[in-house]
Amino acid sequence: MSDIMVPIPFKHLLSWILQEYQSEKTIFGIPEEKFYYKKDTSAFQVFNETCETPLGPAAGPHTQVTQNIVAAYLTGGRFFELKTVQIMDELEIEKPCIDAEKETYNTEWSTELTVAQAYDEYVKAWFILHTLNKIFGFSKLDQRAFVFNMSIGYDLEGIKSPKIDGFIEGLKDASHSPIFQACQAVLKEAIESGQIPGVSDPAFVDSISPLISKSVTLSTMHGTPPEDQERICKYLLAEKGLHTYVKLNPTLHGYDYVKKAFQDLGYHHIQLKEESFTHDMQYPAAVEMLQNLTAHAAECGLEFGVKLSNTLAVVNDKGTLPTDEMYMSGRALYPLTVNLALKLSQEFNGQLPISYSGGADAFNFTELLQAGLKPITVATYLLKPGGYERLTQLAEMSEGLEETLSRDTVDLEKLSRLAAEAMSGTRYAKEGKSYQPMKIDHSLELLDCFVAPCVVGCPIHQDVPEYIRLIGEERYQEAYELIIAKNPLPFITGYICEHNCELKCVRNDYEDPVLIRDLKRIASERGYLSVLETIPAFKKTRDARIAVIGAGSAGLSASYFLAREGFEVTIFEKNDRPGGMVEFGIPGFRIPELAIENDLALIKRAGVNFELNCDPNLDIDQLRKEGYTYVILAVGAWKSRPLKLEGEVDRVKGAIKFLLDFKQDPDSVQLGKNVAVIGGGNSAMDSARAALRVPGVESVTILYRRTRDQMPAEREELELALGDGVKFVELVSPISLKEGTLVCQKMALGEKDASGRRRPLPLEGELVEYPVDTVLTAIGELVNYDLLNAIGITVDERGNIPANSYHETNLENVYLVGDAFRGPASVVEAIADARAAVDGILEKEGIDQPTLTVPQPDFDLKAQTEAVISRKALITPRIVQEDFDENYLAETGRCLECNFLCNKCVEVCPNRANIAIRIDSPFLKDQNQILHLDALCNECGNCATFCPYQGAPYMDKFTLFWDEEAFLESENEGYLPLPDGRLKMRYQGGIHQLRYANGIIQSADGSLAVDNQIQALFDIILAVRDRYPYLMAVE
Repeated sequence: MSDIMVPIPFKHLLSWILQEYQSEKTIFGIPEEKFYYKKDTSAFQVFNETCETPLGPAAGPHTQVTQNIVAAYLTGGRFFELKTVQIMDELEIEKPCIDAEKETYNTEWSTELTVAQAYDEYVKAWFILHTLNKIFGFSKLDQRAFVFNMSIGYDLEGIKSPKIDGFIEGLKDASHSPIFQACQAVLKEAIESGQIPGVSDPAFVDSISPLISKSVTLSTMHGTPPEDQERICKYLLAEKGLHTYVKLNPTLHGYDYVKKAFQDLGYHHIQLKEESFTHDMQYPAAVEMLQNLTAHAAECGLEFGVKLSNTLAVVNDKGTLPTDEMYMSGRALYPLTVNLALKLSQEFNGQLPISYSGGADAFNFTELLQAGLKPITVATYLLKPGGYERLTQLAEMSEGLEETLSRDTVDLEKLSRLAAEAMSGTRYAKEGKSYQPMKIDHSLELLDCFVAPCVVGCPIHQDVPEYIRLIGEERYQEAYELIIAKNPLPFITGYICEHNCELKCVRNDYEDPVLIRDLKRIASERGYLSVLETIPAFKKTRDARIAVIGAGSAGLSASYFLAREGFEVTIFEKNDRPGGMVEFGIPGFRIPELAIENDLALIKRAGVNFELNCDPNLDIDQLRKEGYTYVILAVGAWKSRPLKLEGEVDRVKGAIKFLLDFKQDPDSVQLGKNVAVIGGGNSAMDSARAALRVPGVESVTILYRRTRDQMPAEREELELALGDGVKFVELVSPISLKEGTLVCQKMALGEKDASGRRRPLPLEGELVEYPVDTVLTAIGELVNYDLLNAIGITVDERGNIPANSYHETNLENVYLVGDAFRGPASVVEAIADARAAVDGILEKEGIDQPTLTVPQPDFDLKAQTEAVISRKALITPRIVQEDFDENYLAETGRCLECNFLCNKCVEVCPNRANIAIRIDSPFLKDQNQILHLDALCNECGNCATFCPYQGAPYMDKFTLFWDEEAFLESENEGYLPLPDGRLKMRYQGGIHQLRYANGIIQSADGSLAVDNQIQALFDIILAVRDRYPYLMAVE
């Protein structure tokens, strides 16, 4: 495997495009549904050129090779910042060089090609864009409507060198360059031979102007003095006659401004280097430079402006990239860049042209244009799932803004509003649960890798995409039946599930996760009655009787699963009604009583017996004497972890006891006026919101020793608490409570601990006081180990309970599930424990498969495919909670159905090195397979970032090689077609000789034992030869 990209010859590029479109109705993987057609003749002028959309890819990974530029053009890009060239063009870039998981970081700078290769790529792209417009009619104008903008660096000496000067002059007028003439000849030959659909006159080729670019954006190294930058710009304006923009750095704000901005926005983890700011150009010097250059450009009769902004250099503390320093871009950069745009616009009274790049996306794109910033280019935005296809939506958003785009000044009022909004609210603040990994804990397979991360992330592996599609098709009964096949508490989990599925949802890489939990509630509410009315009571068909101790979530779930399998099941519950902590401790504002009753009705319908008001100290031996073969203990964790606090401990109450009392009779609870809640989990949020509802309480404050983004509580639970009026204070830890004053130690974040969060450390001598009448502690719950010891279950000194994978304890046929086993956990984890115990019992009873299963629903595959393709790359904000029940069908349309059609690695690859191969094979199940093209890959690592697995498609997927040297250097499993028609294939470490024979592939040397996976690989090789021949080695 090599990180050196192989440029594709123009003739092969042309053939590839034509063949792929004819066969697949895609070009470089972009489906025709995402092609952008301009609806009218509107355009704007930039550098005295016509540009029909104010949009395109920024200088970077999306403008490095021809196929980058083509993909961006197909999807609506019309302003192309060609990737930066510089005199040092044979640098070795350490890989991977891109990490776009949350904030985006990179360690690359100029093009990885030589200057000569880069020049050729841009000329080839110039011809292909003209040709594509001629074939498809993307533009309604009768002239070129896209712009190529050079990007060069980094000092005057290098720019004046023959190498860079030749590049500049060659793009100003390419008529005498060999590549321009070669492209002319190839394109004319293709037209004359009838290969170009709808183009018959070779004179079209002569109409393609050799004047490729008349503008440049200057990029300089961090720390370049302003006088040097001014000297370069004056040279480009006066000597080269180029419209010139200079790229400026966000360091112009100054270290203190940026540090405070990141702190206010929650980006505590980003480490800045003060010297990066002090060594860089300072704001007053920048203003003087821009004033001088504006005047100089006017004298030259050329345009001058600024490009905002460059990336921000930060300390590399993530470990995902190989260098000490990395460069940040994207959403976290937006507040800095838009405020720098405002600062400069105010300085120049709106007269300074600003080309914008720095966190532009679908949420701010229109507003940036309306403020007068144009053109807008994006890079980070295209590295996320959806890739180039994200441009289509932006291009469509730019339509109807002709008047806005015709203005040449910045609207200071609109830009001021944008800048202020960027520094407030949540859109550009650090997301909660940032330490939660989105990847699933599985290795990437060579084949058949489509997976829905939400399903894997769910402890009970609910069929999330399927039941969401059923809801979308208003097939509620089927959706409910599919849910209760794995989850007997759909109403309860429809309200209070911790929904880990949403943390894994691919929509997190777009905007917000699909509201999976709420959709489960919708399916339950609309499918429940029809199912309950028709479902028969399950018959007792098994000999074994089973006792379940505890009627909480785990006990109820185990009982339902077992009753459904034909066992006689009895639940023994100490309280007067079932439901456990959900029934007795979760406040009514979190879940209505009817939801609990509906789930209980389902379980009772299954034939489960209930014994209520039982002695909590049940005797296992006595149950066995009464004929119970198996016992499942689901006794919960009903005791709050104590808080070490000096002083008036009688004013300290455990959250669980408080919530139990509140649920039973809120009016009987006395807390005083001021309440402090200690903790950062959901119990703390419940306690705080409940405390506000207690008569006499005036103020409730949550005190947390870490920061908000590290809280284990669900983000929406915190938002609800804050919305109720709860106050929140971070980085404080309580010490003492005396005479109504709670003294707390101020904390600061240190190094990361085992959880991945930065450890809170005390700030010596820094204390803070709060008036407090009652302290509620919500720092965890404790298991009743005394009860377990009395029963005879082994518990070690650390509280660990030895058990097998089925939760069977040291006592034979006795299982421990739920909070009593794992400590305080979620309802869905309790259901998972119950399922494990039930599976253990089924195995002991010789039952291989559950007898009651729900068949997977049937869908219209064509309609499903079209729907998923249309949703991909489309930014679609989730439905707001207040309108959800009226608009839930729209929310179902946000699901990307990743287990049906994933292809994220195809979407996010800038170079189009991952190819979706459609193949009909009895040895494969997914709609398509992923084939990696070694020659197009530069090992940037972006596909590895967004692959849902613990893997890297560019290393782990089946790979097609174009030359033997690359094949032998690589360790990828893949194949190399040889000139004589034979093939070499690497598989499981060995290299095997293959040959075609009578339409099939055979092992030529007998070294390869053919099994189903080998046959599947053979089918892929044949499909490439027969259906995708353009992917084979270039001439």
